[in-house]
Amino acid sequence: MVNYYDILKVSPKASKAEIKSAYRRLARKLHPDRNNGSEDTALKFAAIAEAYEILSNSKERASFDRRLLEVQFNGNGNADSVFASSNRHAQRWRQMVYKKRYNDIIDRMIEEERREAMAFQKVIYPLVALFVSAVISTAFRPKIFENSGVIGMIVIVSLFAVGVIHLVSRIREGFERYTEFDDNIHDSILDGNERKEPRYSRYAVAAGLLVSFLACLGVGFLIGTQIHFAANTLPSMFAADLKPEFIFYPPII
Repeated sequence: MVNYYDILKVSPKASKAEIKSAYRRLARKLHPDRNNGSEDTALKFAAIAEAYEILSNSKERASFDRRLLEVQFNGNGNADSVFASSNRHAQRWRQMVYKKRYNDIIDRMIEEERREAMAFQKVIYPLVALFVSAVISTAFRPKIFENSGVIGMIVIVSLFAVGVIHLVSRIREGFERYTEFDDNIHDSILDGNERKEPRYSRYAVAAGLLVSFLACLGVGFLIGTQIHFAANTLPSMFAADLKPEFIFYPPII
């Protein structure tokens, strides 16, 4: 039986991110365009593409793991193997181990899906908060920095720096996980309809995020020019005109 883990040179316990990283590394190394169309390299490239197609999908990976487990517990045709023994004690032990490993496969699949959901949330939530706070800060126009003393200004600047570092970290993680560079070397032989994962251009996503942030600032600015409720109610906290300090607040929030 073909072992996809051996093909990608990863552990059966490898995470989805580790599998994807291994696949991309091998795919670019073995891509036919980089090997003068070598038939041997093309076959290896096809093999790692197939391995990644199976192992990158949680349900298909779990099914493959069960097949590997069944092969192992059938003793691979080796009559001397404890897995193939007809001894009732060996059979009982085999049943217990099989059940334990089967449960481990299911638990790992559930844990992997949970990790993927958490990774997605860690990228999306800060971005959504950034866009919403961009609208709020330009619409309500707080002047907290202007009214703060030296200590208050230092605190605001420090929080701004921490917020920027946090955002950059989250965005970088998202880019590494969900986007790819544009080039002429594609790391798959699957076409757009066959791929289970959509391809997102790193440059296109970066441009989209920048445009979205600027659009949110623009929307907030337009709202602020029409509604002066905050400035009229609490003039000491909110300004009627947009102050340069507005840029501090989106990363802080």
